[in-house]
Amino acid sequence: MASTSVSRIVPASPDKVWSLIGGFDALPDWLPYIPESTALEGGRVRRLKNPEGEVIIERLVGFDDAERHYSYTILQAPFPVDGYVSTIRVHAVPGQDNAAEVQWSGRFHPAGATEDEVVDLFTGIYREGLEALHQTLAA
Repeated sequence: MASTSVSRIVPASPDKVWSLIGGFDALPDWLPYIPESTALEGGRVRRLKNPEGEVIIERLVGFDDAERHYSYTILQAPFPVDGYVSTIRVHAVPGQDNAAEVQWSGRFHPAGATEDEVVDLFTGIYREGLEALHQTLAA
């Protein structure tokens, strides 16, 4: 199983960051790659569309509001992986009330691509996503 993880310090309190990204259906609020999200099955499944119109369907598999993290799996996507599980976490930064560390990690089995290709793909998605989050919070 392959994995990757990206962290980024962002300019807002952990509570403010979590209020923006903690909703499972909130990706369009901060991630330009996902302009559309539809909640299904009472909010436990999200149907996403990227700018090219490709559909990504993900299921929430873990959520902890107090600890500020959630995990999800991919049910359908144009990505060359199987068994994908990802987690987004928001951590406090000691001594900095108006900063938070956001960690986005995933593990998966490559399917039709090399491990390096898939790790590079998701590392790029996570890095670009956290950069977009930083820009949203800094605006």
